[in-house]
Amino acid sequence: MIKHIKSLAEFQVEVRENPHVLVDFWAQWCGPCKMIGPVLEAISDEHPGLTILKVDVDSPSNQIIAAQFRVNSIPTMVHFKNGQVVGTQIGFMPKAPLVRWLGL
Repeated sequence: MIKHIKSLAEFQVEVRENPHVLVDFWAQWCGPCKMIGPVLEAISDEHPGLTILKVDVDSPSNQIIAAQFRVNSIPTMVHFKNGQVVGTQIGFMPKAPLVRWLGL
């Protein structure tokens, strides 16, 4: 399932309540971010136990989240298990390596 995050509070609830989360920090103008969108859609369809959160770094309400994770380049993906960060990936990643990185 892919969810578009609108606030820090919503982000915190999703990370806390879902055991396996991938956060995609992105922006509308970012070419590599657009490329990874369909990859994330496919992974979401194939792995319903994974929650994917999309955080638009240009949204004023999301900038605090991006700052918290020191997002300086996009796309940046942060992988959580049971509320804890287990990895960070910067830049586009094709589906097969991304699935392996997530341990799916």
